[in-house]
Amino acid sequence: MAVHSKHPASAPPEPPVREKTGHLMLRGWCIFLLFMSLSGTAWVNAFGELTAAVITIAGGVLSAVLWFVVRPHLQWRRLPWFVVAYVAWATASLAWSAWPQTTALTLLLLYITTLQALFIGSVLTWRELVRAAATALKWAVALSILFELWVAVFIGQPILPGFVVGKADDPIEYWSRNNLFDFPGRLQGIMGNANLLAPVALLAIVVFAIRLASGAPRRTFLWIWIGLSAFLFVRASSATAYLAAAAVAVVLVTVLLMRRATRPGERTKYYLAYAAVGLGGLVALWMLRDAIFTGLGRSADLTGRERIWEAVLARAAERPWTGWGFATPWVTADPAFDGWIIDHGQAVMQAHNMWVDVAMQLGIVGVVLLALLYLAFVWRAWFFAVDRPRWDLRADRPYSPLTLLPTLVGAIVLVQGLAESSPLLLWGWLFVVMLGAKIKQSPHVGVGPAEQSAAIERGDAVAREGSAGREPGTAPDGAADGRPAGRRA
Repeated sequence: MAVHSKHPASAPPEPPVREKTGHLMLRGWCIFLLFMSLSGTAWVNAFGELTAAVITIAGGVLSAVLWFVVRPHLQWRRLPWFVVAYVAWATASLAWSAWPQTTALTLLLLYITTLQALFIGSVLTWRELVRAAATALKWAVALSILFELWVAVFIGQPILPGFVVGKADDPIEYWSRNNLFDFPGRLQGIMGNANLLAPVALLAIVVFAIRLASGAPRRTFLWIWIGLSAFLFVRASSATAYLAAAAVAVVLVTVLLMRRATRPGERTKYYLAYAAVGLGGLVALWMLRDAIFTGLGRSADLTGRERIWEAVLARAAERPWTGWGFATPWVTADPAFDGWIIDHGQAVMQAHNMWVDVAMQLGIVGVVLLALLYLAFVWRAWFFAVDRPRWDLRADRPYSPLTLLPTLVGAIVLVQGLAESSPLLLWGWLFVVMLGAKIKQSPHVGVGPAEQSAAIERGDAVAREGSAGREPGTAPDGAADGRPAGRRA
């Protein structure tokens, strides 16, 4: 006769591990913040400057409150101090700014963007961060396509910001030019600017590809998202974005080659080849710029940018060391910028080169601080990608595809910064600060106090019995994409 034992050999059954509702809402908020930075001027075009400003400020206040409530693990000694120094110098420029109201207004935007970047990096693990970025990019890509489709099907003509149907003095004023079915017309997406849409589409391709390589579920849908992002990237037809894509390809190939090195000194040949390709590419681009930009449908002076650079550098030379005062972006309502540089009948809002822009605003000191900031970011991102994860004697741990994201983002923003000032604000600044701070706080994916505390908060079984064969802080078996084993969807 069978007898039920009071001392079973196995553990009693338990429900599957599930994420807490609070953490799901927190991650949803982070996705919204990332989408806000990626969509950029879409909020101004749709709702106006006042509404966009209220949403931005309210978002910053809410994130500050959540940070105080959640209190994620944070090593204050490992903050991105070059970011702090740059922000501090920009704040100090209030003392000598030639446009104090513009400086105060744009400093508020800088503070909020920096706060949001540090907040997202501190409350999400590496796997969650990449997953959240992918979701935000899906929203940006999908809404851009749906917006262009809506204009083409239901409006049938270009529209101005505020959903106004009317005739513009110059096509640059249109939010959408109704080019979806007009090949090879350029698409502008919800941003209202092809030069803003293209790098976001390129970033989306990078993030979705990393998700694929990391073993994320729903792989067929990820391929579809890559295809949609590539469609927007090509239709945006941005020469700067094409150059950024080439830089991403070179960096990716070099990193993968570096990872194959097995002996000390073996990477030297790859470094030499990388330097040769990079320098050779820059020389070839400069020597053949007429033919290259003509082939891309652009003028050799980068569509009038050289004229803008000359005017900005002339003003920068009048105050070479401290600059005229922080102003990112330029507020064209300010008399100092209204009518200063006119392009296509519109007052220009940036120098179209982040280094030239900073030289005018914050002088040589600002340029040095920004260079140190990017040097530190690129340095950490590079070795985060090429070095095998190691914190003890074990030297055979596999590489994580997630570690590719920072160095590829660095390639995009650095190339984009040669012809745009957008890396100084919105998603360009947010991603650099967020990823740079995350590398310092969590130099290993899934390992360390910051990674473990967030995993425990979301209900991940990182410290439960039965995980003895797993590395500290890593996801359970079957949850390679960072989701608990019981929530594979």
